[in-house]
Amino acid sequence: MLISENILLVANVKMSVGNEGSGSHEIKNYVEANGSGDCKKVALITGITGQDGSYLAEFLLKKSYEVHGIIRRASTFNTSRIEHLYADPKAHKGGRMKLHYGDMTDSSSLVKIINMVKPTEIYNLAAQSHVKVSFDLSEYTAEVDAVGTLRILDAIRTCGMEKTVRFYQASTSELYGKVAKTPQNEQTPFYPRSPYACAKMYGFWIVVNYREAYNMFACNGILFNHESPRRGENFVTRKITRSVAKIFHQQLEYFELGNLDSKRDWGHAMDYVEAMWMMLQCEKPTDFVIATGETHSVREFVQEAFKFIGREIVWQGEGVNEVGIEKESGKVRVRINPKYFRPTEVDLLLGDASKAFRELNWRPKVTFKKLIEDMMRADIELMKKNPIA
Repeated sequence: MLISENILLVANVKMSVGNEGSGSHEIKNYVEANGSGDCKKVALITGITGQDGSYLAEFLLKKSYEVHGIIRRASTFNTSRIEHLYADPKAHKGGRMKLHYGDMTDSSSLVKIINMVKPTEIYNLAAQSHVKVSFDLSEYTAEVDAVGTLRILDAIRTCGMEKTVRFYQASTSELYGKVAKTPQNEQTPFYPRSPYACAKMYGFWIVVNYREAYNMFACNGILFNHESPRRGENFVTRKITRSVAKIFHQQLEYFELGNLDSKRDWGHAMDYVEAMWMMLQCEKPTDFVIATGETHSVREFVQEAFKFIGREIVWQGEGVNEVGIEKESGKVRVRINPKYFRPTEVDLLLGDASKAFRELNWRPKVTFKKLIEDMMRADIELMKKNPIA
């Protein structure tokens, strides 16, 4: 079971903004109104140990952020994605990143942290983010993803900071579910198809409500699927690249998947964390879809992963009896297992990020093919070093 850690990251920063082409005129105007970027910024991030949180931490550290974090208590270290950010990774200490204990299900810890650090920006990335797992852990998913968002918003108000904090909520394309139209943009109706999506829908609307009720600067980032070598092992994209890497090293004969024909709009997490930051630099709060505008099936993802190791996959059979056969050897490499089917499937997601293109001047830099190549290189190296990883 993969659950994004409920983490709070605190960062002290002097705002820095790149050239004019890196953001919209709204971002430029906001910086100019705040002293051309000379004002001190304090950022608070939940979910720093997850895929997005680790990339966002790196992004902010490159902008000279001083990072402080609050991490959930565990009997083992759960900071593998960010341990390289310590000054002394072996000792898990030092540098501009310091971690402290806290939890998204504990309101008092959120209030204490926000009151102590007085952040100017909060990025809420913490979640139980595995869709299939949310059917098994529906109550916990609601506690973290839905009520957790409310707890942070209320903590901001409890600390009297609703007029000074800028808040980012990590929303999701899973909100669209049984899509009403394609492609999906900020005006497309929601039709959630999982406990995860339902919990995130509450998070989305409570952010909108607090923005309108209390005039808070609060934004939803409706991010379509974004992957990387740091993606959790139980997510289908990482499962594919890990398995193909094991096949390459002759450590695995075949692997099992669910619905091969599900289509998703896949981008790279590094591109998407930049969009999160850009949203909070605008003059006025609003919601944005972040997507590549391309859709690919799970089947295509499998084929591209095998292409990276010089193999071709051909498909035979139908339904649960379909198999992916390696053309060169005739070996079955992919099988279908019904246990991986969702109770309610989302067949197609395709994002329209025109608003982000126009108002943020944001663009995805990593293509679908380059994304898979990045993940394959990392997993081939991982399995070479540690076959049981």
